[in-house]
Amino acid sequence: MEFLSNTVALSRMQFALTAIFHMLWPVLTTGMGVYLVIVEGLWLKTKNPDYYHHARFWAKLYVLNFGIGVASGLPMEFQFGTNWAPFSEAVGDFFGSILGFEGAMAFMLEAGFLGIMLFGWNRVPPAIHYLSTIMVAFGANLSTVWIIVANSWLQTPDGGKFIDGKFIVSDYFQAILNPFALKSFLHMFFATLETSLFVIGGISAWYILSDRHVSFFTKSFRIALGAAILVAPLQIYIGHLSAEQVYKYQPSKLAAMEAKWETSAAGEAADWSLLAMPNNKTQQNDWEITIPKGLGYVLEFKQNLSEPVLGLKEWAPEDRPRMVGLIYYSFRIMSGIGFFLAGLMLVSVMQWLRGKLTPEAIATQKWLLRAWLLASPLGYIAVESGWIVRCVGRQPWVVYGQIRTADGVSNLPSGVVLASLTSFAVIYTILLIATFYFGRRIIIAGPDLDLPYPGGDLDLSPPQLQPDRRPVEIK
Repeated sequence: MEFLSNTVALSRMQFALTAIFHMLWPVLTTGMGVYLVIVEGLWLKTKNPDYYHHARFWAKLYVLNFGIGVASGLPMEFQFGTNWAPFSEAVGDFFGSILGFEGAMAFMLEAGFLGIMLFGWNRVPPAIHYLSTIMVAFGANLSTVWIIVANSWLQTPDGGKFIDGKFIVSDYFQAILNPFALKSFLHMFFATLETSLFVIGGISAWYILSDRHVSFFTKSFRIALGAAILVAPLQIYIGHLSAEQVYKYQPSKLAAMEAKWETSAAGEAADWSLLAMPNNKTQQNDWEITIPKGLGYVLEFKQNLSEPVLGLKEWAPEDRPRMVGLIYYSFRIMSGIGFFLAGLMLVSVMQWLRGKLTPEAIATQKWLLRAWLLASPLGYIAVESGWIVRCVGRQPWVVYGQIRTADGVSNLPSGVVLASLTSFAVIYTILLIATFYFGRRIIIAGPDLDLPYPGGDLDLSPPQLQPDRRPVEIK
C-alpha cells in the first residue's frame, strides 16, 4: 500500500502505461507505410490489379493503427506538463521544441496526406496519389526521428549545459545530433520495419492456411520475406552497435543489462551471462549460466580489452538502476526475438529457393506458415522490451547524470495521480478491445478483389468508326 501513496512511483507507472500502450500503434504504421509505398509502386509499374488491391487492403489496417496511435499519443505528451512540470521547466527550451517539431512537421505531414492516400484513388492523378503515399510514410518515419532525438537527448544530453537547474542550448544541432541519436533511430526504424514485415507475413500466412485468396496473399508473403532478407540481419548488427554505445556512454545500464556486479579489469575479458537470477538486496546473482570471457570479446574486440567493464558495485545504490532483473531479462527477450526472426527468415528463404513458396506449393508448407503466424506478435514484444531496457536502464535519472527522476515529478497528491492512472488503464483497455474487434473484422472480411481499380472501368480499346447516319439529300 506504500506504493499507492508514492507520487513518484505512480507518475512513473502512469507514464510507463501510456508509453507502452502508445508504442504498439506507430510501430506498425511506420513500417507498414514503407510497405504501402512498395506495393503501390509495383501497381504503377506492372498494372497488376493484385498490387492495387494489396494497397487498398493493408491501408485499412494502417488507418486503424494511425487513429489509435493519435488517441493514445496526445495524453502521453500532455503528461510532461501535468505530471513532470519541474522536468519540463528545466529542459523545455530544447525538449519541448523537439516534441513541437514532431507534431508540426511529422504528424501534420502524415495527417495532411492521409486523406488523399485513402480516398483519392479516383480523384487525383496516379503520380499525385503515389506522392501522397510516400508523404504519409515519410511523415510517419519523420515522427520517429524527432521522438528518438528527444529520448536520445535524455540519454546523452549534449549541445549546452545546465545553469541554475535549467538547460541552456549553445549548439542546437549538436543537441539534436547527440551521441545516441543516429544509431538509436536506425535501431528503431529497422525494428518497426521488421515488426511490420512479420505482421504482414503472419496475416498472409493465416489466409493461406485458411485456403483464402492463396495466390493473392502469396504475393504479400513473399514481399515481406524478400524485405526481411535485408532487414533482419541489419537489425541484429545495428543492435550490436547500440550496445557498444551503451558501453561507452552508460556503463551502469550495461552492467544492469548483463547483471554484472563486479568490475572486470582492463585486459581481463568479462564473462557473458546467458541466464541469471539477479538479487538487488545481496548485490549478486543467486545463480547464473555464463560463457567465460564472452562479454569482453563481444564488446571490446575493437579496443583489444584495453578498458574495464564496470560492475554495478562501482556506483552507490542510489546512483544505479534498481530493477536489474527487469532490465536483464528484457534485454534477452529483445535479443532472442531478433535472432529467432532472423532464423525464421533464413529457413523461409531456403524453402523459397527450393520452390516451395509458389502459389501452387505454399499451402503444403503448413509448419512454416504456422511459424510466421506465431511470430507476428513477437516484434511488438521485442520493441516494448527494448524500450524498457532503454528507459528503465536510465534510472534513477530522467536526464542522464543531470536530473533525477524524483526531482522531475510534479508535486501532486498521490490520490490524483492514482485516479488518472486508473482512468488511463480503463480507457486504454477499451481502446485495445475496440482495436482487436475492428482489426478482426477487417481481416475476416479480407480484400475486396472486385473493387474497380483506377482506369479499370474505362474502355481502353481504340474507338470504332461509326457509319454516317445523316440523311442523304436527293437532288
